[in-house]
Amino acid sequence: MGITEVHETESLDLDPNPRHVDVAELGDYLLGRWADIRKAAREFIRDPEMQGQTGLTVAEHRARVFAQLQRLADRGVVHRAFPVDVGGFEDHGGHLAAFEELVAADPSMQIKAGVQWGLFASAIQHLGSKEHQARWLPDALSLRLPGIYAMTETGHGSDVANIATTATFDDETEEWIIHTPFRGAWKDYLGNAALHGKAAVVFAQLITKNVNHGVHAFFVPIRDDNGDFYTGIGGNDDGVKGGLNGIDNGRLHFDHVRVPRTNLLNRYGDVAPDGTYTSPIASPGRRFFTMLGTLVQGRVSLDGASVNAMKIALQIAVTYGNQRRQFDAPHGGEQVLLDYQRHQRRLIPRIASTYAASFAHGELLEKFDAVFGGSHDTDEHRQDLETLAAALKPLSTWQALDTIQECREACGGQGFLAENRLVGLRADLDIYATFEGDNNVLLQLVAKRLLTDFGMKLSKADRSTLVKFVVGKAADRTLSSSGLRRLSQDIHDLGSTARAVGQLRDEDTQRDLLTDRVESMISDLAEELRNAKKSGTLVETTAARQSAIIDAAIAHAELLQWEAFTDALPGIHDDDTREVLTWVRNLFGLGLVEKHMAWYLLNGRLSAARGHAVTAYVDRLIARLRPHAQELVDAFGYGPEHLRAEIATGVEQSRQDEARAYFGQLRDAGLEPMPEKKP
Repeated sequence: MGITEVHETESLDLDPNPRHVDVAELGDYLLGRWADIRKAAREFIRDPEMQGQTGLTVAEHRARVFAQLQRLADRGVVHRAFPVDVGGFEDHGGHLAAFEELVAADPSMQIKAGVQWGLFASAIQHLGSKEHQARWLPDALSLRLPGIYAMTETGHGSDVANIATTATFDDETEEWIIHTPFRGAWKDYLGNAALHGKAAVVFAQLITKNVNHGVHAFFVPIRDDNGDFYTGIGGNDDGVKGGLNGIDNGRLHFDHVRVPRTNLLNRYGDVAPDGTYTSPIASPGRRFFTMLGTLVQGRVSLDGASVNAMKIALQIAVTYGNQRRQFDAPHGGEQVLLDYQRHQRRLIPRIASTYAASFAHGELLEKFDAVFGGSHDTDEHRQDLETLAAALKPLSTWQALDTIQECREACGGQGFLAENRLVGLRADLDIYATFEGDNNVLLQLVAKRLLTDFGMKLSKADRSTLVKFVVGKAADRTLSSSGLRRLSQDIHDLGSTARAVGQLRDEDTQRDLLTDRVESMISDLAEELRNAKKSGTLVETTAARQSAIIDAAIAHAELLQWEAFTDALPGIHDDDTREVLTWVRNLFGLGLVEKHMAWYLLNGRLSAARGHAVTAYVDRLIARLRPHAQELVDAFGYGPEHLRAEIATGVEQSRQDEARAYFGQLRDAGLEPMPEKKP
């Protein structure tokens, strides 16, 4: 039986009993644990004064965003994560949930708020002492002390361990001497640095008694109340950027600037008046990663903001696609864009990936709150959180850029108008892929953790387990080369495509396909690198296999998203809604298999016939979900005041109705001109 001959309604055809999605229930479910906080944040940014405007000059945009930050501070919106004794609530998850919603107002405002309270103030909180918190946090929270997070250098971005700025201790005066020894050491791309910042948390190599103890953070006053740099400090404006121009990014350099010994944020390393260094963490490497790990919230929040940006873009594009008509429809008139298969192929799989990213972010935010809230604050849980954030942030930021661009193109010329948000949103989110950790660098960290865990598993195995592993690898190759791996596909492919689809629809089958790819990629790399280590070519082999290492980390992150989606399904109480979301999950999972079809075919995991079945079922799932596309994006819950896109307000429907009424009146009145060529 060929693929096109399948007629089993249960497996492939459109559902004869249409399901109804409970948009309200699904919307609340998507908001997650901190639903009330997200709703309050969305309500707050309905105020036009909190929203971005098109057509502003850079100076006007910066002034508007700074005024918006003051409103955030005055309303206490930014205090939620901070200690009670400085006016906070110590609600870390709720703080990020509210912060992520600001992307709907203006990404410039969101990121500048992130610089002020998510980086500058949080560095004081997490890296400083109680004395530091009491001295500087109140002013940082109120915005009386606009701050700069001075980590990145022109010559060192993601490679923080090798930054060149130094902080050398002078034990005679008990002062730190902050110095940028050459142009590449200038602190660069710093929010608040060009205009508003009065103080900075400066990351530098701590040197005392002629010993470098690695990167530490120092509180350094930058400007006086008149906006003038203090002696020894200079800088300039980064100028116009590709997006986020409401943020005053700039550069700073230091010429032997002196600050008191007590300005070292000393939670993880301190220096006595005589210059003696002490730390509660003996290992320099572990100390460095612990200090940076306290600031993982930046990656967590970018993951969430990217998911929200995808939701906004899809809500705009699907709404427009359900109203805009173009070309002749089969039954007369013009056809709605979303009724075209290609238009469905462009948008509906991206709805599926957005749901997957949303549920994965919910799990990430829960883990973040557990670690920083104290219920699971252990080294192991912190490492797990760092790895999860490093896995999901690259996927969601790349997915956001891809989704927004596809939505822009799907809206044609209307999508290119600034008034419809998509081009501005795409420009503002562009930098998300490379700040708070370049995506490719983060994925290498993920792969390193996966390889380390795999190696530890084997190192603890007894001889019989190792023998089974070796035999299993050999059997793996034999089965793969014959195309019989795991699913006995050749046997099933002799039957109907419907039976093949029935198996592909199975949750365990999808998990097997996705998990097998990750495990195979990691085990193959581990074996190759282990052999390279024995032969003394580890560095060269690692460099040569860098792309494969990153691909393995991406496969792992995709599996995490699929698992999060699957884990979320039982929590949906409405039967119809849960069934529709199961179709969405299947579309996401099998869409990943289709995306990586070359790997499955080349490695013998799928036969050609089964590969065709995957694509056939993906197409049928998309068609089945087409009637639910609007419900699925409406559940994202953004109103017209959040979308702020004319084409998502219903104006296109009005235009189409007007056009159809006009031509209908012409026909009814017998005034419609005759076509040159009769059909």
